[in-house]
Amino acid sequence: MFTPHTSKDEQEMLDAIGVPSIHALLQKIPADLLYPKYNLPAALTEQQLTAHMHALAAKNKPLKNFIGAGAYSHFIPAAVPALSGRGEFLTAYTPYQAEASQGTLQTIYEFQSCMCALFDMDVATASHYDGATALAEAVLAAHRITGREEVIVSGLLHPHYKEVLDTYTRHSAIRLTEAKPTSNGTLDVQALKNQISQQTACVVISTPNFLGYVEQAKAISQLAHEQGALLVAQVNPMSLGVLQTPGSYDADFAVAEGQPLGNPVSFGGPGLGIMTAKKAYMRQLPGRMVGIAKDKNGRRAFVLTLQAREQHIRREKAASNICSNEAICALNAVIYLTLLGPQGLKEVASLNVERAHQLADRIHNIKGFNVLSGAPFFNEFVVFCPVPAAQVIEKLAAKGIAAGYDLGKTGEAMKNALLVCATELTTPQDIAAYASALEEI
Repeated sequence: MFTPHTSKDEQEMLDAIGVPSIHALLQKIPADLLYPKYNLPAALTEQQLTAHMHALAAKNKPLKNFIGAGAYSHFIPAAVPALSGRGEFLTAYTPYQAEASQGTLQTIYEFQSCMCALFDMDVATASHYDGATALAEAVLAAHRITGREEVIVSGLLHPHYKEVLDTYTRHSAIRLTEAKPTSNGTLDVQALKNQISQQTACVVISTPNFLGYVEQAKAISQLAHEQGALLVAQVNPMSLGVLQTPGSYDADFAVAEGQPLGNPVSFGGPGLGIMTAKKAYMRQLPGRMVGIAKDKNGRRAFVLTLQAREQHIRREKAASNICSNEAICALNAVIYLTLLGPQGLKEVASLNVERAHQLADRIHNIKGFNVLSGAPFFNEFVVFCPVPAAQVIEKLAAKGIAAGYDLGKTGEAMKNALLVCATELTTPQDIAAYASALEEI
């Protein structure tokens, strides 16, 4: 650890507060907590440490990736990191002297504009920690708007999102109930109709859902609104290149994990929480937004506005006390979308659909393996295996293939189910190799 303070500096600070030593300053802290014994190796020089890290990295075994489940491998044009890594942009957080950082504010404004266009929604925030926290914030907003306490959550929402939502609402008046799925991998709309009531604050759907299948969003939206409830839609932003937008089926809030838009998987993070809403609910959005104003000379200026967070207004009046802005990830997303444009995004999304369906067709023809069908899917789908999915994953890993996500982690009933994903990075050769590996099981 590097510290700029010399022994003289430390002594001057101790003298100023009237304490003889660091030990005396910290004497009330139990010794086993203050000075725990760690079995650490000797310190390394920079050269030795670099060599050690290269040796560790050499142990990594690259696998052809067929895992989705909320984090997706997509091609990222070289221009994305090249531009976002420039000195005037490179900040992982939002600027505290905001109006002095016009370049950063402009990129956030462009991000908001891109999200409004992509989701077909009126307003967007300057981003959140990740998709799960954006979803939880939308549910809290729906509770405030309606004054109702029941929240109906799709049983096909990502398990991690469910956990975050439970953490946010556990000590509130909100009651979470679950909407049941059908055997085809989507929600039971008729059962949901009977479940929604005038006590329901909002219905939370995921489309494509955790299993990859597309929900009847418009029908569900109508059912919710008939009872005065709001609709919160969680989507894969990449899918909006080909699927209907949340705005088209009258979603009140639409949220997403923005990682697929120009951000690498990176061992699970960081994420990019996208949150959009109808204009009527703009003042219930947490975090902050960037708007356009004019300076005293009449020139265009970007400003932070509607900052409903605890650092800017009274904590008890804040829409959220734990939201933040992921500026560098948001910048990657806006550069990626700008490079592709609407037609480019449509082409990439179409490739995802095409490759996933090609893979599903190949798997469906392999003895003992069955693809869950009956509903349309975007770029991932469920495969029922003749043996536990964990065994399939282990056998394919030995062949250099990351076979998918073991749905047995969600419950014993799904132990033979494998969630498989294909993107534009999945080549016809990859599909053939995957099918060949399955045939040997």
